[in-house]
Amino acid sequence: EVELVDFGGGWVQAGESLRLSCSASGFTRGYEFAWFRQAPGKEREGVSCIKSDGDVQYADSVWGRFVISKDSAKNTVYLQMNNVKPEDTAIYYCAALAGPSTNSDGEYYGMDAWGKGTLVAVSA
Repeated sequence: EVELVDFGGGWVQAGESLRLSCSASGFTRGYEFAWFRQAPGKEREGVSCIKSDGDVQYADSVWGRFVISKDSAKNTVYLQMNNVKPEDTAIYYCAALAGPSTNSDGEYYGMDAWGKGTLVAVSA
């Protein structure tokens, strides 16, 4: 069973950068990882994922600003958030799935494991 600990959130001003981290423990071979977020009063949405072959996917709202990466040696997945905007304010969750994380349309499957979330708050 994979366990995830996500951290790195905080309060930042618009235009600044922030890096979220997700530390995974357990058997992670073959797993794909993703970041989701949930803003107050809104549904949870997929932000980005990194496939087992290294391919990445981003939501249109963060394209060109966020970068997902993985350090396999450290079993850690990162989300570098650049030029953040007030609309990026949300609780960010790391998630993992044993197998493909999305279908051919880019829609996320149900995830096997979730972190507890880390709050990112962006002021204008």
